[in-house]
Amino acid sequence: MNQIASWWDGLELWVIGLPYIPQILLVMTVALPAAFAIACGFDKLLARVFALLGRDRAQTAAVATPRSAR
Repeated sequence: MNQIASWWDGLELWVIGLPYIPQILLVMTVALPAAFAIACGFDKLLARVFALLGRDRAQTAAVATPRSAR
C-alpha cells in the first residue's frame, strides 16, 4: 500500500509541476472519459437493480376523466 501511495504522490507532484495549460489538457483528457465511463457503469448497474426490483418501468398514474365527458 505504501508503494501505491508513493506512486500517487509522485504523479500528483508531476501534474502540479506542469504549466497551467498542459495541466488542464491532461486532466480533461483523463478526467472526462473516466467520469463518463463511471457514469455509464452506474447507469447500467442501477438499471439492473431496478429491473430486479421490478421498478424498471415508469409508473403511470390513473387519469381521472371529467364527469361531463362520460
